[in-house]
Amino acid sequence: NKSQGLNFVRVHAPWPVLSREAEFLKIKVPTKKMYEVKQDGGILRKLYALWNKCTKFLQPDVPHLSENAKIKHLSYPFSRDKMHLYNIKDKDTFFDNATRSRIVHEILKRTSCAKAKYSMGITTLIANNVYEAAYPLHDGCYDYNKGEINERKLLHREWARYGAFYKYQPIDLIRKYFGEKIGLYFAWLGLYTWLLIPASLVGIIVFLYGCVTVDADIPSQEMCDQQHSFTMCPLCDKACDYWNLSSACGTARASHLFDNPATVFFSVFMALWATLFLEHWKRLQMRLSYFWDLTGLEEEEEHPRPEYETKLLLMRENAKGNEKNGAKKEKLTWRDRIPAYLVNFSAILFMIALTFSAVFSVIIYRITTSAALAVSTYAETRANARITVTSTAVIINLVVILILDEIYGSVAKWLTEIEIPKTEKTFEERLILKAFLLKFVNSYASIFYVAFFKGRFVGRPGNYLYIFQNYRVEECAPGGCLMELCVQLSIIMLGKQLIQNNLFEIAIPKLKKLFRKLKDERKETREGNMHNAREHQQWEDDYALEPFTGLTPEYMEMIIQFGFVTLFVASFPLAPLFALLNNIIEVRLDAKKFVAELRRPDAVRAKDIGIWYNILSGMGKFSVIINAFVISVTSDFIPRLVYQYMYSENGTMHGFINHTLSYFNVTHLKPGSQPENSQFGQDVDVCRYSKDISEQIKKEKNMLVNVFLKEEHKKLQLIENFLMHDKPSTFHFRELPKSIITFEESIFDMFYFRFDKNQIQKIRVR
Repeated sequence: NKSQGLNFVRVHAPWPVLSREAEFLKIKVPTKKMYEVKQDGGILRKLYALWNKCTKFLQPDVPHLSENAKIKHLSYPFSRDKMHLYNIKDKDTFFDNATRSRIVHEILKRTSCAKAKYSMGITTLIANNVYEAAYPLHDGCYDYNKGEINERKLLHREWARYGAFYKYQPIDLIRKYFGEKIGLYFAWLGLYTWLLIPASLVGIIVFLYGCVTVDADIPSQEMCDQQHSFTMCPLCDKACDYWNLSSACGTARASHLFDNPATVFFSVFMALWATLFLEHWKRLQMRLSYFWDLTGLEEEEEHPRPEYETKLLLMRENAKGNEKNGAKKEKLTWRDRIPAYLVNFSAILFMIALTFSAVFSVIIYRITTSAALAVSTYAETRANARITVTSTAVIINLVVILILDEIYGSVAKWLTEIEIPKTEKTFEERLILKAFLLKFVNSYASIFYVAFFKGRFVGRPGNYLYIFQNYRVEECAPGGCLMELCVQLSIIMLGKQLIQNNLFEIAIPKLKKLFRKLKDERKETREGNMHNAREHQQWEDDYALEPFTGLTPEYMEMIIQFGFVTLFVASFPLAPLFALLNNIIEVRLDAKKFVAELRRPDAVRAKDIGIWYNILSGMGKFSVIINAFVISVTSDFIPRLVYQYMYSENGTMHGFINHTLSYFNVTHLKPGSQPENSQFGQDVDVCRYSKDISEQIKKEKNMLVNVFLKEEHKKLQLIENFLMHDKPSTFHFRELPKSIITFEESIFDMFYFRFDKNQIQKIRVR
């Protein structure tokens, strides 16, 4: 009844159209033949029955699903010639709403316009702003307290509420309402969340083990011993004074909570857990494919994207003059995309460099702020300088990561668009790879720096490395970098989860919905009271909802979290616990978003989660390498083992702190770098500084090599003097101690000399 403003076209497909298209699309439908799904017998069946009885309160109250759990209809692709084989009770309900909307959408995608120069499906018309949107309708209102029950109300009551957080997901109903692709996503998310429970329990046990054993940790006791404290070298030039190692007692005790022998076990456990998760998912995916009739699902031929068709048309028109010299252009080749590939390569390199620049800027902030706080006139400010700098730097880093995440998502989409992929599947895969690469680097760059680079290139007293000639390169805390890595990982992980969940997934969509509602109300006011008096229809209510933009943001959020849980879990055993708590909310948040806040997506068939499985598998393998490096490079686990079994006099950890600290004569400090107004006065002759254990061992080996080389040189001089003075013709060396020979064999070649009055023969022994 409106001549202007917003207009709706409702498309309905009658039975002849549905049956014709179902045959064309080879949609599997249930036949009259039914059979009982066999279950394991014996003890396994009893255990399964017992488990179902114990978890009955966790099952969603979805009647028609529980009735058909053991009975399955034999399915077969629809054919109009075999109508008598199918279980057709009512033609109006034989195809469910998701299947009907899928059929209609397929028709609209390939329908051409007679006046168009080229194929014009509904996606092309939307891209050219002929239509604003096209979407299937929801099954009425989702409020289960109003009207008759429908699938949308059932999903909201049993799934899309925070009050149902303890229940299993009704995966079959989700698949029936939204399609297989979305059903697989929630099945994957549910399995991932459930398997986080054992990982969380083990992580809590590891953390509690650290809490229980912290008082018995000998290195922590030595660091906290104020009577035998070590005088450490200044942390900065001039403004910083000598300091006692016992002042870092709190940091040392806190580090033990996350850096203890149980951490190594937990790293191995999480590597096995990641493999178990992927294998369990493959099994569940195969089971769902069987029950959802996805086995043998062929890849459906996709229609070209409208952008691809437009580009191809323009290239054909430009090449009309050259048709005599060649055939008509049928598709875009890699040569046509070379400019786009070059832009992609340059832009991705620039984005990665931008991420590294942001990390470097935060490093400069830490260094300069530490130097500024060190010269503060307030003693309390100087005492808390490290905590202040670390916490503020991590918060700044978190804000930068969140901002760059949004920028990188838009950049990845733009870079994929200029490549002009042919199909939606190709477009989605390329977009996922670009977005994942950029967001992976953005999320983990600062964590990799703390884990593997911070404190490695500091120098030593009297020969420190400087940035901008005045600022010393930052060092790790006295307890090591693992504690700072734990702080960095926990704040970034929790911050991303809390802010992205609460701000990006709740607040912003609600604000958009409110803005669109106010905008529509203004339009309705202008159009007159007759339209306002009419009750809103379902298509108008659905139009007010947020459009569905795909599952990429949902998967990406969980994949990045999976990285936090597996890659650096050696430094933060509580990561699986926080991921579990987040996902319990995330499942219901996503459910509510799909049921109540988004337009109903088009039902898409899929037999797996696609490229996301390959990314998960790669991260699982990468996590083994990263955790091994964290334990060997960042943690003190291996240095402690080396000391206990190679250097300790009694096989204990007593003396470990003294062993890891080097000596430095304070008279060798560079002029002008000595502490001003030192509280230690002139009592300090030697200060201690931390050095990596590998450097310590290397230094000791070099010293031993020099000692033995000098000894051999003296022996050679004795031989030469003997020959010069024409002494007796034979000379015998006493044999070197066996322990020295054994040790030296790993450092340099041994030489024996056999000689007489006229000849010297040197024999090399490896």
